[in-house]
Amino acid sequence: MIAADDIAMRYGKKVLFEHVSIKFRPGCRYGLIGANGSGKSTFMKILTGQLTATTGDVYTEKDCSLGYLRQDHYQYEENEILDVVYMGNPRLWSIHQEREMLYTKSVLTDAETNRIGDVEEQFADVGGYTMEADAAKLLEGLGISEPVHHEPLGALTGGFKLRVLLAQVLFASPDILLMDEPTNHLDMVSRDWLVTLLNQHHGTVVVISHDRHFLNSVCTHVADLDYQEIREFNGNYDDFMTAQAVALERARKENARKEKRMTELKEFINRFSANASKARQATSRQKELDKIQLHDIRPSSRVSPFIRFTPAQRLGAKVIECEGIAKSYDHTLFKDFSCTIEKGEKIGIIGTNGAGKTTLLKIISGLVKPDKGNVIRGESMCISYFPQDARDILVEKAVAIDWLGKFASPGGITETELRAVMGKMLFRGEDVHKKTSVLSGGERARLIIARMMLEGGNVLVLDEPTNHLDLESIESLNYALTLFEETVIFVSHDREFINSLATRIIEISTDGIHDYPGNLTEYESWKRRRNKTART
Repeated sequence: MIAADDIAMRYGKKVLFEHVSIKFRPGCRYGLIGANGSGKSTFMKILTGQLTATTGDVYTEKDCSLGYLRQDHYQYEENEILDVVYMGNPRLWSIHQEREMLYTKSVLTDAETNRIGDVEEQFADVGGYTMEADAAKLLEGLGISEPVHHEPLGALTGGFKLRVLLAQVLFASPDILLMDEPTNHLDMVSRDWLVTLLNQHHGTVVVISHDRHFLNSVCTHVADLDYQEIREFNGNYDDFMTAQAVALERARKENARKEKRMTELKEFINRFSANASKARQATSRQKELDKIQLHDIRPSSRVSPFIRFTPAQRLGAKVIECEGIAKSYDHTLFKDFSCTIEKGEKIGIIGTNGAGKTTLLKIISGLVKPDKGNVIRGESMCISYFPQDARDILVEKAVAIDWLGKFASPGGITETELRAVMGKMLFRGEDVHKKTSVLSGGERARLIIARMMLEGGNVLVLDEPTNHLDLESIESLNYALTLFEETVIFVSHDREFINSLATRIIEISTDGIHDYPGNLTEYESWKRRRNKTART
């Protein structure tokens, strides 16, 4: 168990949260949720001891081990990937290092010779003889294949480095597991694997995530950071949302009933307070009025952006036609792929990391040329593009409002109009003059969405748009894309986002590209039937 007692965190006059008391119990899996900037990561760092709260204390049950998913991989750049995972169990790592040192010596002292027996016994006790197999199982579950296990961590790209750090945390099977955005950079296969692993974990899990499907699949409880406090709810994210809506509606109805009664009482008091024969009744009603208390319905810190995409011109029926396209880098990503994309389709491109999803998206969009084949685009087509990495289109150190203004219509746009667009994307006051280099991941994503709104494209192309958005922004984007009547093509690993939006699935896999006319649930059902038939 790990508990917070009357925790507060303040930065000058700004209060992130205060009077937070909560116990995270063994056998429970908590989703720590809240708007971007509400203090979720700060609170988790207080739990781990990386930050000291302004007031209050954190208590951990005696002899409980704690694992925390770190985002800083740079300290391990030169270490072998397997070694990075082993470091997740400090006792095993220490014994392993001593054992390696002893066995690499050509000559041992008598003391060292005697020590070998103790080391071997301790090595066996902490699982040393299965550690390579255990670590390899974790890495392979996260999509990191055996051939690279002995490579330095620096040989991997950023997303895969974070997977190694996740394996490091999971390696020691800690009693208390704290994870900040563990699904970032995980494809759907790895996310499903992590869901299974966490559901089998017998200790305490506290996880920050913006993936609705992940939260629904893992969480037994929700810890909601809102109103500068944390409230606990039983159930998963959907249960929490339902409970919130029911409680809010109940409070509003109760307030309406009370306000009606208050109006009746006030009218009686005003009418009869000066009447001697009614004085006692007026006094009685005044006492009743004084006792009535309305529910305090405070505004949530959750604010949703207002997203709407309005095409500047109509899209023709034929949008994109791919004829036998192929692409290779150090290996073949895909070959001889043909498809026709039509007006009104919403196409989700899926597949494991490295399969070639972004490459296919860029070929379709005209940003990358295929090695073979042709891509024919309709003359009326105008693309608005959301890149996986914001740095691909954001000008570093540019002023946000100046950068955005360059994408307005040829007739120009006033600063007031630009501020209104940015306001819809939650940029308030002087936020519009921030340099792009200091924007958070969520702010960068919302600024690019603002650009797409200004551009008025009739084909929206998005590469993992939900990665840095909070739940409210994801839901707003999801809704806006659902309303969009032209064509949407997107890459995502967010099951809820894909399933609620896509009308067609294109999966890039090791056995080729599968093009399925339906949503994700229907496609996966088709795959299971196909695989079952293949086995029989």
